[in-house]
Amino acid sequence: MNLPALHHQLYQRIRTAIETGTLEPGERLPSVRALAKEMGVARGTVDQAWALLTGEGYLLARGAAGTVVNPNLQLHSTTRAAPTPLPAQGAQFPDTLWRPGTLMPFQMGVPALDVFPRKLWARLGARYVRGMGIEALDYPPPHGLPGLRAAIAAYLQVARGLSCEAGQVFITSGWRHSLALVAHALLQQGDAAWVESPGYPPTRQLLREAGFTPVPVAVDEHGLNVEQGVAQAAHARLAVVTPANQSPLSVSLALPRRQALLAWASQAGSWVLEDDYDGEFRYCSRPLPALASLDTQGRVLYSGTFSKVLFPGLRVAYLMVPASEVERFERVSRCFFAGAVPAMVQAQVQTFMAEGHFARHIARMRKLYAQRRTATAEALAQGLGTGQRAAPAPGGMHLLLELAPHLDDRRIAQQLLEQGMAVQPLSAWYAGVPAAPGLLIGFTHCSDPADAVRLGQAIRRLTGY
Repeated sequence: MNLPALHHQLYQRIRTAIETGTLEPGERLPSVRALAKEMGVARGTVDQAWALLTGEGYLLARGAAGTVVNPNLQLHSTTRAAPTPLPAQGAQFPDTLWRPGTLMPFQMGVPALDVFPRKLWARLGARYVRGMGIEALDYPPPHGLPGLRAAIAAYLQVARGLSCEAGQVFITSGWRHSLALVAHALLQQGDAAWVESPGYPPTRQLLREAGFTPVPVAVDEHGLNVEQGVAQAAHARLAVVTPANQSPLSVSLALPRRQALLAWASQAGSWVLEDDYDGEFRYCSRPLPALASLDTQGRVLYSGTFSKVLFPGLRVAYLMVPASEVERFERVSRCFFAGAVPAMVQAQVQTFMAEGHFARHIARMRKLYAQRRTATAEALAQGLGTGQRAAPAPGGMHLLLELAPHLDDRRIAQQLLEQGMAVQPLSAWYAGVPAAPGLLIGFTHCSDPADAVRLGQAIRRLTGY
């Protein structure tokens, strides 16, 4: 079998990439010299392919500016890659909480990216790169950089009231990583785990797919109903809770229930995983002490994240474990999750904390979010009219708009998504039959109140009042 000449093979690759949208109009291609060196062919081979593509109008030579895909190219191929579609009309929101491919107004869990100190962050990164030694090119320590673990331990002692040492802190790449680490270290196949209902859907999904049994426990105005949890599964091995700011109802776990939860864990020999995903943001009082600060028996594991405080693309979180379990977690972490976060990223976070930028950033964001929370609620009310209200919660990063019982919040959220507004349906957060419909509206990324007015108007049209 005779293969096409090398220049024709290259011609076909580039043409296919252009026609399928992998290479877009206006995109610059590598130089002839660079591409020939990379592919291990003669420059004349690349020149021949470029000549064919230029002659057919696919490429445009711009002299010293290089060769680009023709910006005026009109493609008629039906194989061009399509953007990630929105869910189809009438489709149900999945249990995994579908996220749009690009940032959209009112997304849950998106911090104020428009005011993040990007120039400062870039300087810290550049400083790290300039000072890199050979050791920085090696794999990062399996449990996280010692300096970052120490900085987080110090922060937790001061800000969250936790008594811990650096060795108890494990660096992870996010909530799923933290939950998986806990499950590998402490649970066995088939073990039951309490989960909040309503509660973060990926928690239920991850536990279920890993071979554990999530047991939904109702949440009311006082937080997780511990008495119900004991009645349903007294011998569960784990309880996953969001006590500071319950996700998504934004209530706090009352002190009597905190005490009851800790008593159950101690008596049953079970564990409590505290997800303090946005505990820094409370607007009516100081941030509440962590549940783990009340733990005297070493039964609570504390999970925190930089995704909500800094930015999600960072992919840095942490897990604090009881001192008695450090050796076990070190073993599991080293076997299954070692070095999940690049050393450079960890070093930037460490420096950001050590130089005081982290504390100042939290203070600025708390003030800004209080303003955006009020502005978004007022603008939303303006668009909604007199029929509905979204009362600001004492903390957190979203508003909850309760809907009339007969309304389908998934259908309404789907229709709003098609209009470019990414709210979440409350019913998707329930395990089983939802108690009530509602819409979850992120406000931290909302810098223009006019957007909230338009959202309110759209909801008013869709709900009919």
